Amino acid sequence: MQVELFIPCFIDQMYPETGFNTVKLLEKLGIEVIYNPEQTCCGQPAFNSGYRKETKNMAKKFMNDFPGDRLIISPSGSCTGFIKNYYSQLFTSEEKEYEQYLSLKNRLFELTDFLVNHVKKVDFGAEFPHKVTYHDACSALREYGIKREPRELLKHVKGLELIEMEENDTCCGFGGTFMVKHKHISTAMTEQKVEHALKTGAEYIISTESSCILNIESYIRKNNINLKPIHIADILTSGW
Repeated sequence: MQVELFIPCFIDQMYPETGFNTVKLLEKLGIEVIYNPEQTCCGQPAFNSGYRKETKNMAKKFMNDFPGDRLIISPSGSCTGFIKNYYSQLFTSEEKEYEQYLSLKNRLFELTDFLVNHVKKVDFGAEFPHKVTYHDACSALREYGIKREPRELLKHVKGLELIEMEENDTCCGFGGTFMVKHKHISTAMTEQKVEHALKTGAEYIISTESSCILNIESYIRKNNINLKPIHIADILTSGW
């Protein structure tokens, strides 16, 4: 099997190792991973800021960067959820791009969904002897619809103890430009998320979203808190 790899902006710029670990996971399944270096942003930041024209141009480029009929896998429920749910608002049914969108929508999968529901592989031989808690990112949970899948994968990591925190599905305060436009509200939300995580006694807080990880990590570093945010792809390749 061949699949295309879509690496979101945050991973590309801030957590490239997560991208490499995604490749390792897929290759462990015997899948050939194809990466188009011309790919760029899916357009979500522009869309959320109200720039529909600019988003439409970015969406056209994105779809042209992933032609053909191969499946597209991405370690982000936020970006994949945005594409699946909102590209339809950018094009009318009469535009040729709308047909491109329909094709791409059905070929695009978030990583944990692909692993659990499509290739039905949950044990990668990973070892991570630590207490962890899990943060359900807003977009991954509500727009893409993953909740069971990450937990099913974590259940099969040797030595890992998952302790659920209070309000695990409450926003961490990132919200894209929300954290910039409403800094104080955002910070209070992040503080609450970190406090809930600390109450579990976990050493790590896991998510499928690098944007949430970046936001939580910035708060943790600023306040010298002993808690480490980490992407699930990095957990699933640990101990190899």
